[in-house]
Parts: sequence; C-alpha cells; structure tokens
Amino acid sequence: MSSIARALGRALPLVADRRVLMLVALPLVIALGLWIAGGLLFGLPLTRALARAIASGLAHFGFAADPGAFATAVGAIGAFVVLSIAAGVVALTAIAIFAAPVFVRVVEAHHFPTLAKKHGGTAAGSTINALVAVALWIPMALVALVFLLVPPIGIPLSLAASAWLNQRLFRYDALALHASRDEYVALVHAARGRLFGLGLALSPLSLVPFVNLVAPLYAGLAFTCLCLAELEAMRARMPETARGMP
Repeated sequence: MSSIARALGRALPLVADRRVLMLVALPLVIALGLWIAGGLLFGLPLTRALARAIASGLAHFGFAADPGAFATAVGAIGAFVVLSIAAGVVALTAIAIFAAPVFVRVVEAHHFPTLAKKHGGTAAGSTINALVAVALWIPMALVALVFLLVPPIGIPLSLAASAWLNQRLFRYDALALHASRDEYVALVHAARGRLFGLGLALSPLSLVPFVNLVAPLYAGLAFTCLCLAELEAMRARMPETARGMP
C-alpha cells in the first residue's frame, strides 16, 4: 500500500505540469465532444431500452410490466452512466497512446533522472496493447453493467473492470522507454498486485461523470510513477547480468 500511496502522491502535483496539460487537452476535448454527441444521438434510445429492460425485470417479480416513471428515471440514469463511461474510455485510450511519452519524461525529470533507458517498447506495441486492452475490457464492462441493477454486486464488478483496464493500458507505456522486454515481463509478474491495487484506487473516478474525462491524466502519471519506482527497485535487487538487455 505504501508504494501505491507514494505513486498517487508523486503524481498529484504533476497534473498541473504545463507539458502534460497542453498535450492532453485535445484528447479530452475530443472525448467531451463524443460524450455530447453520444448523448444527443443515443441518449433517448438507450434510455428507452434500459427502461424496458428494467420494467421487464420488475414484471418478473410481480411488479407493473409497463415502463413507468421509476423505470424511465433509472433508465435515464443508466444511459447517462453508460455514455459517460464510454467517453471516459475514449479519453483513457487516447491519453495512454498519445500522452504516455510526456508522462514518462515529466515523471523521469522529477523523480527518476538517473534511471537507465533500455527501450523495450515501441509505438506499435503501445497501440496494439491499447486495442487489446479495450477489446478485453468490453465484455467485462457489459457483465458489470448488467449487474448494476444489483448495486452490491455491480458496483464492485465495475470498479474491478476499470482497475484492470487502467493497469493494462498504462503499464506498457510507462515502461516502454526504460525497461527491456525481459524486465517488463518480470516486473508485471512481480508487481501484478500493486498494479491492480493502484488501478482499484483510481477506478472510482471512472464512475463520476465529467471527472472521468480528466481522471486518465492523473492515472497515467500515477502508473508511470509506480512502474518506474518498481523498475528502479527491481534493478537494485538484481545484478546487471540478470536484468535483461534491450
């Protein structure tokens, strides 16, 4: 927990770094535009579909079968949450692909200026990692969405899915410049619990509309802080010959 708290503390002041703000402005504006467009195009149909589904579920338990005010209101809230999460994932993915190099430079300059670079990752690898992460997350998110009708189950599932997506998206880019391929594999295996723990600490932000458009900025910096700290610690524990070369 101390390494997670340290990463969160180190990342917080870096959110205001001019280089970070300038780079992430465009992805955030795009995500906000998609959120607004999605609401205009799909908000009403999605609300109606969710209301019918909720009414059907209520009818199964002996309540009124027609979508009434309650089902419509819950459907509207559900549609708002779904569209907000979708916009947040767009922002998260765009920032993971395009802003990660700036995150790494800013974090390196402040906290890891002497950490050796072994260039184990590539731009193509970053894009593939992001696409695979989102593709694997979608079924998790759909399952969690179904169970949101039962909040004690659905909310933890949503947080866990968001935590998994955060760590899967950002760990590759955080280590691409500094870690060799062997170091990357070893670090992900050794720090899997801490990476997921950091994702879990950040995941509640993904459920807050509007905040989830900015949360990827903080998440990217926090994962970079944690990953580089883990890499530095791993190298300190291992002899040079066992670290893996680029």
